[in-house]
Amino acid sequence: MARVVVLPGDGIGPEVVGAALQVLREVAPDVTLEEHPIGGAAFEAAGDPFPPGTRDALAGADAALLGTVGGAPDSAWNHLPRPQRPESGLLRLRQHLGVFANLRPVQVMPGLEHLSPLRPEIAAGVDLLIVRELLGGAYFDPRRGRGEDAAFNTIGYSRAEIERVGEHAFRAAQERRGVLTSVDKANVLEVSELWRDTVTAQAQAYPRVTLNHEYVDSVATLLVTRPQRYDVLLTENLFGDILSDLAAVLPGSLGLMPSASLGARTGLYEPVHGSAPDIAGQGVANPAGTILSAALLLRYSLGRGSEADRVEAAVRTALAAVPTRDLGGTATTAELTAAVLRAL
Repeated sequence: MARVVVLPGDGIGPEVVGAALQVLREVAPDVTLEEHPIGGAAFEAAGDPFPPGTRDALAGADAALLGTVGGAPDSAWNHLPRPQRPESGLLRLRQHLGVFANLRPVQVMPGLEHLSPLRPEIAAGVDLLIVRELLGGAYFDPRRGRGEDAAFNTIGYSRAEIERVGEHAFRAAQERRGVLTSVDKANVLEVSELWRDTVTAQAQAYPRVTLNHEYVDSVATLLVTRPQRYDVLLTENLFGDILSDLAAVLPGSLGLMPSASLGARTGLYEPVHGSAPDIAGQGVANPAGTILSAALLLRYSLGRGSEADRVEAAVRTALAAVPTRDLGGTATTAELTAAVLRAL
């Protein structure tokens, strides 16, 4: 029997995760769901944003479904020592699971092009996948420091780190339209030179994939002016974080964006949006990104592609009928969730 560890987290996390759990129970009632704390909620409960009980529960789990972590800018959590802050719990979770490849699909759903802030002719047909390296670069490199008047962070990568995430990107491109764009800043960064050389060498093993190299600033521009040109984007951690959030404007809202983080046995699935403490508890958060993350969980970790297809189709139907507030509609979290359940 499959077992999924559920990590609701902070802010709107419990609300959107609750919606996704309703959908999971409907399409996969045999899956065991175990809830455990993470982030600020875990610090309040156990004095640790990634407590031992949560870490132990992940042992042998097939997947983890995560909500959101963190509080408002003026939250007391942001004044804690860095290891005790909610975001540190998230980074430790990723390290613990060894999930080095973050997959973020970006799709403008047919019939919903009007939700995009871009002109319909630009938004129509957008269907791309961002593969972001998740355990290296500036976020994890230990060569960092801060003094009174200066600070530094280091972006470091080994060839092996690049190759392992590159394999995910090349395989994904083979299964899609066969075009991979590797994103770097090789004109000014030595680490990007290694990135480009490594990905170029990998391409020899994937003759059916067309490989392009583009600078990150060019990609940022083209993502919002000619997004249809992209199939799969491969990039390092910091660039990927920024580009994937930028790409989230294409379908109309961060609330629509799911993600899957893969690596070792246990995959991690979560929406792209933050904890949105300003609307937490109001019942108006868009749960679509979390429900779609649950669909990715069904597809990648549980091997239940037909159930994943059902969920994704139901979300498209529901959003067209009852859009949430972030999409210009009035549907609450509960109303959209009910519409998804009806459409399954």
